[in-house]
Amino acid sequence: MNDFINELQLKIERLENEINFKNGLISILSHDSKELFGTFLWLIEELEQKTISEEDFFKLLPQIKRDARKNLQTIQDSITWLKTQYGEFKIKPVTIMVMDLFHYLEEKYTVKLKEKNVKFYYKGDHNVFLTSDRLLLEYVLDKIFNNAVKYSLPGQDIYFQAVTEGDQVVLSVIDSGTGINEKYLSGIYNYDNPIFLGTAGEKGVGLSLKIVKNFISLLHGNIQIISAENKGTTVSLFLRKFIE
Repeated sequence: MNDFINELQLKIERLENEINFKNGLISILSHDSKELFGTFLWLIEELEQKTISEEDFFKLLPQIKRDARKNLQTIQDSITWLKTQYGEFKIKPVTIMVMDLFHYLEEKYTVKLKEKNVKFYYKGDHNVFLTSDRLLLEYVLDKIFNNAVKYSLPGQDIYFQAVTEGDQVVLSVIDSGTGINEKYLSGIYNYDNPIFLGTAGEKGVGLSLKIVKNFISLLHGNIQIISAENKGTTVSLFLRKFIE
């Protein structure tokens, strides 16, 4: 009887988490869309009525561009998540060399790393591998690494570390950037957490980590975030070496 009750409680918790996640996602999409298009309309109307000069109009465009880029990322993240919600989504495990994941990030972020003068290094066994869903895992690592770059200062280093512990592989992205204040760390996956600008003014919506946590659960893994303000952040993924 107790086992049945415990199982039922777990199912209820999972359903509550899914509902909260979906409600938060809808709230973010609704708010950001209204904000972006509202700003666009206001600017155009002000220009048409000549209550704002063309010079001031063009001065505001860089901020509009940043907001548009942020909202586009939100939509792309949402579409990626939605793909896992249609029908009976099943992960597609394939054998992945961890070094290939490092090279994937290295290549994708070549320009950003160079722009910020941030170096990227690999730590650990070069022959470590695991079986996992490449699409989900690459998405997760992409979002984690993007944050590491975003909150790193010029001249700092980022490490991608792989450690084998029994039947699991621990993948960590380690930076020495701005870090997260302790009072915000406990609510990192909540929707009411504030959004912080990157060290080069980059802006995010805070949605990515919420989807990351969702995807890690699909991969039957866990995520751990250790951070200290002005000392950096370590995000570790605890993944089964083999999943079916």
